[in-house]
Amino acid sequence: MWNLCRCLSAFLSAHTPGFITCVALIAWWQPGLFTWVHGDTQAGILGCIMLAMGMSLTPADWRVLAQRPLDVLLGVCAQYGIMPLLALGLVWGLRLPEGIAAGLLLVGCCPGGVSSNIMSLLGRGDVAYSVGMTAASTLLAPLMTPLLMLLLAGERVDVQAFELFRSILWVTLLPVALGTLLNSLFGQRAAFRHVGALLPGVAVLALACIVGGVVAAQGAHFFTQGALIFVGVFLHNGLGYALGYLTGVLGRMSSPKCRTLSLEVGMQNAGLATVLAARHFPLLPEAAVAAAVSCVWHSLSGTLLASFFRRRARRVSRSQ
Repeated sequence: MWNLCRCLSAFLSAHTPGFITCVALIAWWQPGLFTWVHGDTQAGILGCIMLAMGMSLTPADWRVLAQRPLDVLLGVCAQYGIMPLLALGLVWGLRLPEGIAAGLLLVGCCPGGVSSNIMSLLGRGDVAYSVGMTAASTLLAPLMTPLLMLLLAGERVDVQAFELFRSILWVTLLPVALGTLLNSLFGQRAAFRHVGALLPGVAVLALACIVGGVVAAQGAHFFTQGALIFVGVFLHNGLGYALGYLTGVLGRMSSPKCRTLSLEVGMQNAGLATVLAARHFPLLPEAAVAAAVSCVWHSLSGTLLASFFRRRARRVSRSQ
């Protein structure tokens, strides 16, 4: 039974973009299957994802923050500098409507996505650096995300910074801290390691439920402004990858670190953005739709970019 569950978890991890896309299509076709995913239930599901992330972290992973302070600092500055400003530039340049603008800005102001760690591994990046960056940006999220949203979006939409802070604290920082504590206490036990092998698949299922819930509730809005949403999401994500890699080059980082920085900067925690948009911008349904589209697209584009990085690294290693 354990082996079957472990194989299923590995399959879901390897086919995350396709699985989430299928769930989104099912939710649009049969929204009644996902109407239960809303409000506190939705936030609780995201908390489970972050708990799974925390349970995968060890004290050695956290030591990366102390061992590579300048690299992590550069990465976090790029994360919270490039993506919010890119989102703001696209909002102005594309003249995005208020709802889409709120969603794209919220995605840009969120921390790095958990899946970027997996993509860094697949793309032959620096996995320890990736984990350190994700951990650092997540720890800062309760402060940085509300502050950036207030500064960048405050004139366009009503931003309740303290409510954002409290939501992010409950669904990101506390679950990650609890998961890390559990790993420290029980990480050497065989039963805990068995559970840990299932966590990637559980995280994918949880993320699919969040996307399904948003599509079920707001799917009709996608067809009114779907093209504009996708253009904004595509440009935001693609430019984030490019500028993240460029930051690594300018910082004279190694190729694995440049690949990691590209993925970390470009891939946001759009699942968090989706939950926050649905909870804090109920009068702007397009905001949650834009975040959900980002959720699906970041997973798909991250997989494609990681595959490209992997092939390129192989060619370089063969030529040397």
